[in-house]
Amino acid sequence: MGVLLLVVIALLGRVEDWRSYTPLAGGGGYGGESSHVHEEKPAGIIRWLTTVDHKDIGMLYGTYAIIAFAVGGLMAVGIRLQLITPEGTAFGNQFYNAILTSHGITMLFLFGTPIIAAFANYFVPLLIGADDMAFPRINAIAFWLLPPGAILIWAGFFLEPLTGGTVQAAQTSWTMYTPLSAEQVNPGVDLMLLGLHLTGVSATMGAINFIATIFTERGDDVNWANLDIFSWTILTQSALILFAFPLLGSALVMLLMDRNLGTLFFAQEGGGAMLWQHLFWFFGHPEVYILVLPPMGIVSLVLPKFAGRKLFGFKFVVYSTLAIGVLSFGVWAHHMFSTGMDPRLQASFMAVSLAIAVPSAVKTFNWITTMWNGSIRLTTPMLFCIGFISNFIIGGITGVFLASVPVDLLLHDTYYVVGHFHYIVMGAIGFAVFAAIYYWFPIFTGRMYQKKLGKWHFWLSMVGTNVTFFAMLLLGYLGMPRRYATYEIAGSVAPLDLITLSHQAASVGALILLIGQIIFVWNFVQSWLEGPEVDDGDPWDLEETGQKTKEFEWHEDRISTALTDGGEEEDETVATDGGSVNEARDTSSERRSDGDDNAVEN
Repeated sequence: MGVLLLVVIALLGRVEDWRSYTPLAGGGGYGGESSHVHEEKPAGIIRWLTTVDHKDIGMLYGTYAIIAFAVGGLMAVGIRLQLITPEGTAFGNQFYNAILTSHGITMLFLFGTPIIAAFANYFVPLLIGADDMAFPRINAIAFWLLPPGAILIWAGFFLEPLTGGTVQAAQTSWTMYTPLSAEQVNPGVDLMLLGLHLTGVSATMGAINFIATIFTERGDDVNWANLDIFSWTILTQSALILFAFPLLGSALVMLLMDRNLGTLFFAQEGGGAMLWQHLFWFFGHPEVYILVLPPMGIVSLVLPKFAGRKLFGFKFVVYSTLAIGVLSFGVWAHHMFSTGMDPRLQASFMAVSLAIAVPSAVKTFNWITTMWNGSIRLTTPMLFCIGFISNFIIGGITGVFLASVPVDLLLHDTYYVVGHFHYIVMGAIGFAVFAAIYYWFPIFTGRMYQKKLGKWHFWLSMVGTNVTFFAMLLLGYLGMPRRYATYEIAGSVAPLDLITLSHQAASVGALILLIGQIIFVWNFVQSWLEGPEVDDGDPWDLEETGQKTKEFEWHEDRISTALTDGGEEEDETVATDGGSVNEARDTSSERRSDGDDNAVEN
């Protein structure tokens, strides 16, 4: 691993300075307006290995995250196939435990955080009028820590057949509770812990970079009062990362020392198993808000564009974002109500856990009020924003129940917790990610996606999400514990037939979700390669409502200059189809992008 990192650093070291390209090979590309970027970039694979351009790095993050999403999603489908019948249908218990562990870690650490970094890297500098990130080379290093992290996390699956079972995939669950994680004699656990450590270092480096960029690189016309809501949420998220991820790194190092050096941090003679839970959840619950705050910012940015109105209560949305950031560090022990902690501590953590629902509710009412009496266009990004709000309401309300000590003691470690958590992670965060992909698709591809396939993707995702995770909420009320590969439950606890039927419903919903994501991948790839070119700098007609933001102004400038690879800007501005820009705009202005025929007056 050290050799690999040295190779990456050596390649990056061939760049002359922190804010420039030194072409390592022939070829070039669009250089943009930035004084910090040369007009030419290296060509081919060298470009992507050595790039320090925030847009290129955003594309790398996005590609990495979508691959991780596909891997984690297939693991989830495997889990659901296993649970169709009580005795299990797909895997043995050990392999089930392995994919259960890797699914959670993959979705949270390899998809959730990187996909947000993809949007933030590409669009935050554009939104705030910056030339690039404050530290472009650190930005590149932060990304290149992720692929080896993923390889280490998944290493056990590949090494088990090569080592005759000596090295296996980790089977600790994504929470890695001790003493289980400390006592498993399996080098695959050590590899997973090292991979997690690399992802944490990557996230911390990225957070420092975003904070420095937003504080120091804003354009002259961007101040704290008119900073866009997405950048506010990225700033808050980055602050949370700075306080949360180093603690996770410290806990991982202590666990590695317990496993390999004979220390007793998490043994009964030392801090005990409770120490791990406190350290992990002090990171783990802020991590939920690290993942959900930027999607909230995406919805706050995108939804007004298709409601024909500016975001209602912008200041309150900003203040609620900051309030969530502060309160998120005071709720971690609501994951530990069943451990027998002092009732006075239970009461205090319950109070803060209930209080943090207030700023989330503020955002929800602001989104609904923004749509009220608006001129709504049901484009694909707008549909995913509305889906986000509805799923977030269900996920949030079910979370309020779990914040209450008596209810949590009944539902702790049941499928109710799984359903609540996934309503937030897939139903909310996932939907906001898709809204952002479709909204910004014309910018990072220069093309438009297929509108009908986009809406098929939404409806299949919406139906699949609610069928799957509502069935899990019902399973929790029936007393079904989570993380089990088989379930022979006595009739005195709950009707086994009803539990089996609920599991089967959840599995059907997962397959519907899978079909939706296959449509998304096809639409994404095919449209990027062959979709109609966007020759309009305002593909969503945002100028009509005065909501054209800086990234689309940059996009319009890019179209108007229309530089070809290796070319220079000509005196006469030309459009990509060979006609004048004005002619292209006149033609394109007659077309309404995705969903114009679905305009609704409330």
